Amino acid sequence: MPRAYAGRGIQKKKKNIFNNMAGKKVLIVYAHQEPRSFNGSLKKVAVDELSKQGCTVTVSDLYAMDFEPRATRKDITGALSNPEFFSYAMEAYEAYKKKSLTSDIVDEQKKVQEADLVIFQFPLYWYSTPAILKGWMDRVLCQGFAFDFPGFYDSGFLKDKLALLSITTGGTAEMYTKTGVSGDFRYYLWPLQHGILHFCGFKVLAPQINFAPEFASEEERKGMMASWVQRLKTIWTEEPILCTPPWYFGQ
Repeated sequence: MPRAYAGRGIQKKKKNIFNNMAGKKVLIVYAHQEPRSFNGSLKKVAVDELSKQGCTVTVSDLYAMDFEPRATRKDITGALSNPEFFSYAMEAYEAYKKKSLTSDIVDEQKKVQEADLVIFQFPLYWYSTPAILKGWMDRVLCQGFAFDFPGFYDSGFLKDKLALLSITTGGTAEMYTKTGVSGDFRYYLWPLQHGILHFCGFKVLAPQINFAPEFASEEERKGMMASWVQRLKTIWTEEPILCTPPWYFGQ
């Protein structure tokens, strides 16, 4: 398996609502502490390539922003609906409807709302996202804004948007196979792509996974970077994955 993995079964078709690249808006939610890291380089070349296409690219650099990952009652600026018993999910939902969420949440929701494509750039932490990125998802993708009941999965409120996970790992590609010590990487994508992104309605593109760049040669890292740039050149023609259990776990 190659180190740079863009997922099996990427489909493309000539006529697509996203064919016209110019004027598209992209949000990159970036979670890495070091600008000179491989993640930082992946973010930079994405900004450069998408900007060349005429896209408007916005970056939420979570560490540089000192983004608050904790979901607390401080996120609600007005009176609580039930001050006797605090339920974050309910209070955030009511606060969204009353426009009384804190400004950092509202700012990020506006970026998401304006984006045609949201790219999440991050290193894999314990088979998941860094805490700061999980906190972004917890606080920004609240009920009322990203979904409701009814209004989730295919009916989620972000159903007109694309999402893509761009991930780096510490382990090698061989470790993340069905017979590898860590199991098929798709298992770890289920809660992120299906449980969060698809739940909110996003049309999910195949992930871009760069395995073990820290242990790769300079030439191999250059190849990973070039593969990412090449994919971005035609990103608007890609078809989303079929976000159902068989894609993740087989038949």
